[in-house]
Amino acid sequence: MKEPNTPKIDQLSEEAYVDPIGKTLTTSLGVPVADNQNSLKINEKGPTLLEDFLLRDKLIHFDRERIPERVVHARGVGAHGYFQAYTGNEKWTKAKFLTDTNNRTPIFVRISTVQGGRGSADVVRDVRGFSIKFYTEEGNYDLVGNNIPVFFIQDAIKFPDFVHAVKPEDANEVPTGQSAHDTFWDFISLNTEASHMTTWIMSDRAIPRNLRSIQGFGVHTFRLINKNNEAFLVKFHWTPKQGVAQVVWDEALKINGKDPDFHRRDLWDAIERGNYPEWELGAQIFSEEDAKQWDFDVLDATKLIPEELVPVTPLGKFVLNKNTDDFFAETEQVAFSPANIVSGIDFSNDPLLQGRLFSYTDTHLHRLGTVNFNQIPINKPVCPFHTNRRGGYANHEVYKGKANYEPNSVDENWPRESPNDSGAFKTHTEEVQGSKLRVRPESFADHFSQATMHYHSLEKHEQQHIKDAYSFELSKVKSEDIRRRVVYAVLANIDLDLAEYVA
Repeated sequence: MKEPNTPKIDQLSEEAYVDPIGKTLTTSLGVPVADNQNSLKINEKGPTLLEDFLLRDKLIHFDRERIPERVVHARGVGAHGYFQAYTGNEKWTKAKFLTDTNNRTPIFVRISTVQGGRGSADVVRDVRGFSIKFYTEEGNYDLVGNNIPVFFIQDAIKFPDFVHAVKPEDANEVPTGQSAHDTFWDFISLNTEASHMTTWIMSDRAIPRNLRSIQGFGVHTFRLINKNNEAFLVKFHWTPKQGVAQVVWDEALKINGKDPDFHRRDLWDAIERGNYPEWELGAQIFSEEDAKQWDFDVLDATKLIPEELVPVTPLGKFVLNKNTDDFFAETEQVAFSPANIVSGIDFSNDPLLQGRLFSYTDTHLHRLGTVNFNQIPINKPVCPFHTNRRGGYANHEVYKGKANYEPNSVDENWPRESPNDSGAFKTHTEEVQGSKLRVRPESFADHFSQATMHYHSLEKHEQQHIKDAYSFELSKVKSEDIRRRVVYAVLANIDLDLAEYVA
C-alpha cells in the first residue's frame, strides 16, 4: 500500500514539481515553440542568424547545466522517507522530532562513495557516506555520517591532506574510485592515527552487498540536551532492519564489470517495488564522568566506544519510501552539514567535527553558487522561517515589510527573538579556560589499540579477507619505501601475523 505523503513531499508538489505531460513545449520564458528541430537560417543552407532566440535559449542553458561535483562523496543516490521516534526519549533531549511519537518527520537520505567521481562505479572498496536531512518542525537537522564508526584523521586541519592523498594522483588522474595507489598509502604510513580506520576499510564492511544493508554512524561525539538543560554525550548509530550484508572482493569485481550502477539501481528498484528499507536510529548515551574513566578519548574520531561499555539506546526508526523525481534537483543539489542542528542537540569539542562545521557550508557556497542554497526546494525547511537575510544570487523570497534589521521600530520589531519559545536554540553552557595552543592531546596518542581490538574481534575468514586486501592494495604501490613503511609502521603495530603475511 502506498505511504501517505510527508509534509516535505507536499511542499515540493506545491512549490517545485513541474509535470510536462500534456503540455506544449515552450522556451524558458514560456513562449510556445512551433519548431524545435531547425535553427533560423537565411535560405535552406545559408548562415544561422544571431537573432534566433530559440537556439540561444537552448544553448545558453545547456552550456551551464553542470555544476562542480562534490570534492568527496560525488557518487551518490538519494531517496525520501520519514522518521518516527520511540517513546521515552524526553529524558535525553528536548528535540521535538525525537520526543513526539505521534509525528512522522520527513527525511531525505543520500548515500555515497567517497573517493570516486560522479561517474565512478558503485561496488568499490570505500567508505559510504550516509547522510540524513530531517525536516523538523523546529528547523532542518542534518545527521552527516558514514557506514564505518571511525575516521582516518583526528583533526580537521589534516582533512585537505587526506583527501588530496586518497583522490586520483595529480600527474595522470589515476586511479578512480580506489585507494590502491602510492599517495594514499604514503599518507597512511606517515599518519598512523589512520591505522584503526584501515582495518575497517580493508574489511568486507567496505564492500556492502547493497545500500539497504549498511549501518550508519555519526562518527563524532555530540550532545543531547533535555528540558532541564541536562546534557548527555552521545554517539549516533543506525542499523538496517534488513540485516548487514557484504560481498567479497572477487564478487565486487564481477558486479562492477556487469553493472557499475548496481547499488543505485538496487535501492531504486526496491523502493519502486514497495520493499521500503528501514533502519533503527539509536545512540550510545553517556556522561562526561563516564568518559573520563576510559583509556581512549571520546573526542577522537579515530576511536569508537565498545558497545560492551555503552549499549546502543534505540531512539526511533526511519523508512525510505519514495524515489527522487529529478536526480539533479534533489540528490545533486541537496546540501548536508553537521552544523545544521536544532534545539536539544549540540556539538562536542571533537577537533575534526569543529572543522566540518565550517567546511561543509563553505563548499556548498562554491558548489551551488549562492548563499541562498537553502532556498533550493530540496534544502528548504518545511517549518516557517523568517530572517533578515536579503539579496544574493538566486534569491527566491519576496520579503514584505520595511525592516531588514533587528531590533527595529518600523515593523514593531518583527521578526523578533523568542527566548521563551520551546524550540528556540540555546547553546549548552560549558566552562572553558586555558591557553591557545596548537597541540594534539596526549589522550589522542594511542593509534593502535583499537585497530588491534577490531582485527582480533573478527572471524578467521574475515581476518584473511583483510590480509588479502592489504596485500592487494600494497601490490599496486610502486614505491618499496612506502610498502615497507606500511608494514613496519602500521601493520606490525596492529598484529604481527598480519604484518608477516602482507610482507
